[in-house]
Amino acid sequence: MSVDNSAQEDMIRVNGPRVLVAGASIAGPALAHWLRRWGAEVTVVERAPELRPGGQAVDARGVAKDAIRLMGLDAAVRAACTDTAGAHTVDADGNVLETFRADDNGGDGYIAEIEILRGDLSQVLYDDTRDGVEYIFGDRIAELTQDADGVDVVFAGGDRRRFDLVVGADGLHSALRAMVFGPHEQFVRHLGLVLAFYSVPNEFELDRWLLDYQESGRSASLRPIRDATRAMAMFSFPSADFDVDYRDIEAQKRLLREHIADLGWLTPDILAHLDDTPDFYLDQVAQVVMDRWSSGRVVLLGDAAFSASPMSGAGTGLALVGAYLLAGELAAAGWDPEAGFASYERQMRPFVEANQEIGRLHTRSRDGSESEPDIDFAGEWFTELLERAINGVELPDYAGALDSATPAGPPIAASAKP
Repeated sequence: MSVDNSAQEDMIRVNGPRVLVAGASIAGPALAHWLRRWGAEVTVVERAPELRPGGQAVDARGVAKDAIRLMGLDAAVRAACTDTAGAHTVDADGNVLETFRADDNGGDGYIAEIEILRGDLSQVLYDDTRDGVEYIFGDRIAELTQDADGVDVVFAGGDRRRFDLVVGADGLHSALRAMVFGPHEQFVRHLGLVLAFYSVPNEFELDRWLLDYQESGRSASLRPIRDATRAMAMFSFPSADFDVDYRDIEAQKRLLREHIADLGWLTPDILAHLDDTPDFYLDQVAQVVMDRWSSGRVVLLGDAAFSASPMSGAGTGLALVGAYLLAGELAAAGWDPEAGFASYERQMRPFVEANQEIGRLHTRSRDGSESEPDIDFAGEWFTELLERAINGVELPDYAGALDSATPAGPPIAASAKP
């Protein structure tokens, strides 16, 4: 890959389109960075009143690390990483069964060298873009009507505005996707597993190593975070369906206890902190499968378009790479949505499909059922699939392409610097 990073860092183009992005977690701010870099006027709306801290540890591998470097954020991201040395799988007595190191496979192994809490990465991306991008917190898109020339948006707070393009980067339960493409049931594929995590006091003497215990298709894990006084607890359990409201925290905690209370290892000690934790999260392990990610002047990005599930370990990478390609292809197409969206999807879809296959395989491997055949993760076929999932897409040199093909307006200093 050959990309003129300095040109991308130092220049943006003016007179670009007005773009509304729904969602301020990872995909939305990453897209805002690149849209602003290429001269768009960007607004990000987030229904939460502020950035959500903490959350699950997320990883960047292969080409996703290149996307971070091209943003000029490599140092900032690495400074916020969890600094996890690796992972031990353990038995009920805490004896180590298997070890995975963060430097395995060039830092792209089971525990990636770039591992960061979702909230910390979101903060890095927000800090990078806040001076050149309009952020609206505590609001959402209530109505949307598009025509050949633009999109009229009514916000829940009452504001009415018109944009050239609208992007849904609002996650697995995307409200924008439901509004434009149809109900969640059409696109969300439950993989038969439920995942929960929350922070607890670090009374377990964790020191840079994740501990993972598995029993009959269920798992309990503890991982260190940058705050050494705290740890992140994680549970997973099989469930054929999932009908708990993702916003009903008390119902979710009851569900977790029902499925996990008799699990061995340190589970009782971890559950003792369930009622006191400030950041409980539980949701189904699911993928989003769609025939198209765009409709007219509206397009989807990240989990809203192509969730590969947490079991893929690739949600963040897909969001970062997708943001680079979506903004770059739109700019290269002169901001024509039909051409830009089509090119973005053509390049991303094989990459997405490889990562979704990884997610399905890893979920099956935790099924715990004797009827489920063992998966040969040591086979050559899996090595090839893994390579496609980590490095299976090119990052074009948009700076060079736009410099040679597009008469630029007067260059101005990029307003969103790390």
